[in-house]
Amino acid sequence: MTETELITTGRTDRSRSPRVRDSSSFRTRRLVSAIFKHIGLIVLSIIMIYPLLWLVASSFKPNDDIFRDLTIFPTDITFENYTNGWNDLQFPFGVFLVNSTVIALGAIIGNLISCSLAAYAFARLRFVGRTLLFAIMLATIMLPFQVVLVPQFTIFKELGWLNTFLPLIVPKFLAVDAFFIFLMVQFIRALPNEIFEAARLDGAGHTRQFLQITLPLMVPALATATIFTFIWTWSDFFSPLIYLRLPETFPASVALKGFIDAQSTSDYGSMFAMSVVSLVPLFIVFLVGQRYLIKGFATSGIK
Repeated sequence: MTETELITTGRTDRSRSPRVRDSSSFRTRRLVSAIFKHIGLIVLSIIMIYPLLWLVASSFKPNDDIFRDLTIFPTDITFENYTNGWNDLQFPFGVFLVNSTVIALGAIIGNLISCSLAAYAFARLRFVGRTLLFAIMLATIMLPFQVVLVPQFTIFKELGWLNTFLPLIVPKFLAVDAFFIFLMVQFIRALPNEIFEAARLDGAGHTRQFLQITLPLMVPALATATIFTFIWTWSDFFSPLIYLRLPETFPASVALKGFIDAQSTSDYGSMFAMSVVSLVPLFIVFLVGQRYLIKGFATSGIK
């Protein structure tokens, strides 16, 4: 290699070395930033799930150790809380889980039927006052539940529905959950209009378009409504507390308060154990349906 080539090569190497160093330094900063970011997320995650971990750990502790030892590592593990909690109330706790299941399934079926029909009407039909009615429907999302509590209670009392599941299930068949209607409307509007035009050319009316085209395509939105309805209904404490007075009609969320007695000793261990049992269906439903949940929001245009 000639002297000129050596000089040229040396200049080239010297000119590139700062870029290489800058690139290496940038990658190092990104790596350090990512490490600190993940550490921070892990710490925040531990802080957020600590109450849940403490609940699970406390369900295996004797009552005397629950509030004396706040760690999530029980020193004296016992399973009596689960056996006692299942049988200590007036009825076995399985009765309350069945009640919660019946209420949740009824609410899910009602929401899927009524909200999908209302959403199709708002998205595909043209009728007078559609925009106004849609705006009023959206406004009900901001309406507090306490505003309509007294009128609803009066109506259900006059109908003789108190101490039954009807006040918790029947309204779901009347499309009262505006959030799910809005979710499904956005999903239906995102479907290609050519599909419905081709169906009309084949002689399909709105009934066939709804049953054979819209419903199969909006499975992600229906799955999202199913998951949210189950979680909200299963966890609801206020509504069943108002309409249900007979212990045999209590869902699990209301039955848990039976372990707390202001006038005598409260059985916190059994309550925590049955709380863990009550949370298991929620975790199963969420873990099984989370991919549909994400897909439902992603395809409906809700950010």
